[in-house]
Amino acid sequence: MPHTSDTHLLTAGLSCFRLDLADHIAHLVLNRPEELNTLNPQFWHELDRVLDTLHRSGESRALVISSTGKHFSAGMALDTFADPRFAPDDRSPEGRALLCDTLAQMQATFNKLESLRMPVICAIHGGCIGGALDLVAAACIRYASADAFFCIQEINIGMTADLGSLQRLPKLMPLGIVKELAYTGRRMGAPEAASHGLVNAVHDSQEAAVLAALACAREIAAKPPIAIWGSKQVINYARDHSVQDSLQQMGWVQSGIWSNRHVMESVSAMQARRTGEFPPLATLREFRPQGQES
Repeated sequence: MPHTSDTHLLTAGLSCFRLDLADHIAHLVLNRPEELNTLNPQFWHELDRVLDTLHRSGESRALVISSTGKHFSAGMALDTFADPRFAPDDRSPEGRALLCDTLAQMQATFNKLESLRMPVICAIHGGCIGGALDLVAAACIRYASADAFFCIQEINIGMTADLGSLQRLPKLMPLGIVKELAYTGRRMGAPEAASHGLVNAVHDSQEAAVLAALACAREIAAKPPIAIWGSKQVINYARDHSVQDSLQQMGWVQSGIWSNRHVMESVSAMQARRTGEFPPLATLREFRPQGQES
């Protein structure tokens, strides 16, 4: 897992999350149940910090995100809009331009889930509302409990969803369903979400959904991390490019990460019914002058 200093950085001072690191799996738990795990400014700061550190380390091989309390998350903390430090200023073009730049910062946090050097698996229970739907839409795999529901809540409070769900959901679900959800703000239950491809599976309870997510993470962690990295790169690229461009990119990725040793170890481990042994991804070094590393 991450070096001691990185682990301390990850776990120290978290107020919105709990983080468990074990067996090459990072488990990040939204941990403000009394506030329905709403997304306040501290949430963005802490999520950025955790994702940046996990991304640099290369030791974790999968990230599971789950939650506590009644809902996975009720979305943006509405009192943020009343806070003069964060409330959008619509009285001038300069204020509205600042809103654009602020949104870009927030969008960049969820973009990190897509660019993270490992798969991201969400276990969702109760409400996944507004900004929380933007978050899970950026994940690789989603499991839900039977009581889970999804809602593009922004239209219900007089605004357009702006943190990624309107851009990512059409890649995951039929366009007509996405438009219906965006225009009406209705709740979509877990069985319907599964039927449209938003979630991989529906489980009887929150605990069962979390266990399924962790089991999937363990299965991923047993594979060569560099091959998992390559698969995530290729799938995300193919989603946004033509087949021909994606096949060309596939050749570049495969030629860059091919390892006879990994293939032989995978086959040997499978035949011997044991877990394969593979090196972690290399630690990502920040391009900074010596002595200024974070």
